[in-house]
Amino acid sequence: MKEGAKLVVDGRGVKLQGYENGYFLGGCLFDNVTPEMRIYKEEIFGPVLAVVRAKTYEDALGLVNSHEFGNGTAIFTRDGDAARDFASRARIGMVGINVPIPVPLAFHSFGGWKRSLFGDHHVHGMEGVRFYTRLKTVTSRWPTGIRAGAEFVMPTMK
Repeated sequence: MKEGAKLVVDGRGVKLQGYENGYFLGGCLFDNVTPEMRIYKEEIFGPVLAVVRAKTYEDALGLVNSHEFGNGTAIFTRDGDAARDFASRARIGMVGINVPIPVPLAFHSFGGWKRSLFGDHHVHGMEGVRFYTRLKTVTSRWPTGIRAGAEFVMPTMK
């Protein structure tokens, strides 16, 4: 906020029943974040979303690829060509296509690339077999069609 980002949703002050003296953070949404800001530069593991606006697809992909961390990224599109291009060119460990959080199932390795990976090995997966390879997990989802409207929620069993 000091650097110019706008706090749209403030998750501070959350109290959970039975844990009133605990330290919890609810969902936070920051808009108008730029690559020069601390909130953009530091990796945050919590319910915090920082919205960075890009003028073009290439500018957005450049933001993803030039960041020092490489945990996960996602694209929301109905354009298969854009999805394939993004999955192919994003230099990130976990890529989501129409999936808000691209965390793979336990039999895939969880973890990013670059400075997001701690240590020599990923947590799960066939690390012994893939020791000398660089794994990229792409999770994609193709909803029914444009007439059904946009969905921005984690898909669940109904």
